[in-house]
Amino acid sequence: MNQKHFSKIKRCIETQDAKMLRRFLKYIRLNDLLYIIEHLNEKEQIGLFEIMNDYWASKCLKVLPLKVKRNIMKHINHQHAARLLNSMPDDDRTTFFEELPGLVVTELIKLLDDKERNDTLTLLGYPEKSVGRLMTPHYVAVKKEWTVKEVFDYIKFHGQNSETVNVIYVVDDEGVLIDDIRIREFLFVDHEKLVSEVMDGRYLSLLVTDKEEDSIEVFKKNNRFALPVTDDKNVLLGIVTIDDVLRLAEESTTEDIQKMGGSEALDEPYTQISFFNLIKKRAGWLIILFFGEMLTASAMGHFEGEISKAVVLALFIPLIISSGGNSGSQASSIIIRAMALGEVKFKDWFYVMRKEIFSGIVLGIILGSVGFIRIALWQQLNWGHYGIHWLLVATTIFFSLIGIVLWGTISGSMLPMLLKRLGSDPAASSAPFVATLVDVTGLIIYFSIAYVIMQGTLL
Repeated sequence: MNQKHFSKIKRCIETQDAKMLRRFLKYIRLNDLLYIIEHLNEKEQIGLFEIMNDYWASKCLKVLPLKVKRNIMKHINHQHAARLLNSMPDDDRTTFFEELPGLVVTELIKLLDDKERNDTLTLLGYPEKSVGRLMTPHYVAVKKEWTVKEVFDYIKFHGQNSETVNVIYVVDDEGVLIDDIRIREFLFVDHEKLVSEVMDGRYLSLLVTDKEEDSIEVFKKNNRFALPVTDDKNVLLGIVTIDDVLRLAEESTTEDIQKMGGSEALDEPYTQISFFNLIKKRAGWLIILFFGEMLTASAMGHFEGEISKAVVLALFIPLIISSGGNSGSQASSIIIRAMALGEVKFKDWFYVMRKEIFSGIVLGIILGSVGFIRIALWQQLNWGHYGIHWLLVATTIFFSLIGIVLWGTISGSMLPMLLKRLGSDPAASSAPFVATLVDVTGLIIYFSIAYVIMQGTLL
């Protein structure tokens, strides 16, 4: 942090000098200002927003952590809060409201102007996690009968309230979307030319009830800065811009990574979440996984007789179950990411299973060979004492690793696809969960193969 900038901000807060703060903000980057705000105490943050102009305040509120935003909006005076809320873009304000308790939202909505209140209530009325919650109703729409000159005149007087003027939307008298045209298409044609002569009739749009995740894929595949949002009658309702989609993609990826690690998704940044909430998010899955591992102990108890007869088998239990868990975690992580990128869908389950069966067999043979060679080498060098039946032990390890790694890859690849089919989050089949599942079943495979190979000798 630039200590000089930090000191200047604190001086402005102490003296409540809005004029000096306004001059200072001309020479500071937004990221630096956000960093300073997060390192001020709560009282100083409120004091800063009391004197900060609406332009900078709304930009900061858009990206500050929820805890900071909530504290600021709670303590600044109502007139100032109303100005800030009214100056925020509709989509950002909706996102902010979604993060707050219902009673707080009710009170804040009362501070909005009539038009902004109606826009916000409309956006909040769309299903949660739908494109309707992401969109903003501020865009530039023109008619096909207009000339290019009329388009530019309209942009000059109305474009300042639009989220973007990079794309101009063409609608009919009923508001039905006809086309979208990039602004550069108007820049290089005669001003007397009609909009209909510039149109090509090709456009891409999102449905207001589409899932937010679907919009990420559309933006990713089509390289768009903004996309129109329509209802089922193709009436233009708003637009979604790339900045909101990038934020959504980051949140989605973060959530998946946290779930894959065997934890609930954190609702706040790690540095902002309270200790109690952090424990609550992590404890649930750990308890579930702990109970799962208790089944491993039960499985070992079931084969207690075999272990007592051939103690040498117990030496390789950690090796066996960790190999199965690792292969399952690998497959699970790869398939979950492939599904997130749209590379794999449920209809591809047979292709995935076939591929993972061959992968599991080959990987199992590789690990099994390493295990076999390790036992043989240790026996010959007298580094390990596996008895006169060491060859049977090595053979058991070889075939057990093939079976367990094969089962691990199949389980790890199929479970995420099954959860997706059932409407659950594939990331919930986290690597630890798959590993626990394979641990239990891996012991059954291990001792079953050992019984077949060693029957009549060690067993």
